[in-house]
Amino acid sequence: MAIRSTVHKADLSIADMDRHHYADHSLTLARHPSETEERLMVRLVAFAMHADERLTPAGGISTEDEPDFWHLDDTGSIRLWLQVGLPDERLLRKASGRSDEVVLYAYGGRKAEAWRQDNAAALARLSKLTIWYLPEDECEALLPLVERTMRLGATIQDGHLLLAGDKASVELTPQLWQRGQAG
Repeated sequence: MAIRSTVHKADLSIADMDRHHYADHSLTLARHPSETEERLMVRLVAFAMHADERLTPAGGISTEDEPDFWHLDDTGSIRLWLQVGLPDERLLRKASGRSDEVVLYAYGGRKAEAWRQDNAAALARLSKLTIWYLPEDECEALLPLVERTMRLGATIQDGHLLLAGDKASVELTPQLWQRGQAG
């Protein structure tokens, strides 16, 4: 018998002073059996940093050729491909060909650093790709916020994110590894 995804619901109140986006978003996030709570929370962080009424969950970890989130325009064209993790460079190349902008949130400490070094030349050729890195200690600090039903506030200012829930609050400062040129 296959193990089912765990459903997490997040009511996320966002005050993004950098982009002037102030809204409440209700997300239903299916956590694939192979997905860690850390990855789930990094997905939530990625959503918060790019929140928009058109940003929706895609196939992510369970669908190889889809991102975690995407922003589709009225014609079905992909405006933003939002990915989490350390994907194969070929997926990012394909995403760059299919979308106007690709944003990756990498995490994983030394493993992420090794991935970056191994793929540096290929990633540098992807002009639409922006890569943000979340330090390992900040990702671990997100874990007390994980619940099946989460009510979180996200405040974004000057590139910093304060994510606060009932049990904890975490300040994150994503590090820019590569800046793309949105199409």
